[in-house]
Amino acid sequence: MKILIFGAGAVGLGLAGCIIKAGHHPDIIAREDTVIRLDQDGLIRSGILGADRFSSFNAFSDIKYIKDRTPYDYILVCTKSNDSLSAARAISRFPEIFSSKTCIVLCQNGWGNREIFLQHFPSPGIYNARIITGFSRPEKYHVKITVHVQPVHLGSLDHSDCKELESLCSAINQGGLACELTETIEKDLWAKMLFNCSLNPLGAIFDVPYGKLGESENCRKIMKEIIHEVFQVMEKAGYSTHWESSNEYFSFLIHRLIPDAARHESSTLQDIRAKKKTEINALTGAVVKLGDEHRIHTPTNLILYQMIRFMEEQYMAR
Repeated sequence: MKILIFGAGAVGLGLAGCIIKAGHHPDIIAREDTVIRLDQDGLIRSGILGADRFSSFNAFSDIKYIKDRTPYDYILVCTKSNDSLSAARAISRFPEIFSSKTCIVLCQNGWGNREIFLQHFPSPGIYNARIITGFSRPEKYHVKITVHVQPVHLGSLDHSDCKELESLCSAINQGGLACELTETIEKDLWAKMLFNCSLNPLGAIFDVPYGKLGESENCRKIMKEIIHEVFQVMEKAGYSTHWESSNEYFSFLIHRLIPDAARHESSTLQDIRAKKKTEINALTGAVVKLGDEHRIHTPTNLILYQMIRFMEEQYMAR
């Protein structure tokens, strides 16, 4: 398989490790300083899948430096959601690297990334991945996998038949992370939105892992309101997920998901600590925006969104 991984943050390196472990040799697009460290030290993977050092890959700071620019079978977009537009533009500048058979797989948090890519690529070739795995990046060349709550799901919002993703799914499985194809990726993405919106802003604001939020009666009350608002917006916008009601999902979150991911710290918290721009616009911000479009009041999500934006402002303006 010919695979391009666009973005070498924690998710990108995590998926790259699986693909390399399965015997493939991906190309990785990363920032210049990350490329230097990957070239020097290889890709280190640690955590629940054990310790590995990989070197069977090529890292570049720009697609223009790739010599073999024939079409890829898969292009995995692993940037932050706030970089979706720049990623789509960067990839589209090199039409020789994709064909009608190339699968562009969006491995990102949030809602709205597909709409950005649709501005540059035809919808049949765009796919989504739902990932509920704890990835962190202690060093630019080192990914640590702390928890794998549910299998990675791969699918399309455009059509149900995703046989073209079978080889990628197999590689991720062989690399250590359970992965499945699904015909219900929309439901999965909204399930991930519910998970992220419930936990990410609160974990970042209070500087705690998921388990601490679940232990607090006060935080549980806030999470219940968040979930209620997300359900209202989701249903009014014509979308659905795997649970019939907000109360049903809340129970699943408290009794199943949080215990499994109790020690994990959200990507939003990791970004705040690193003084980076968070993905809050594509998470809580997307819920608020969709709520405004459909005249659904989302006061709890709005307050949390504004709090995270304030936290960002304190270091982004410096």
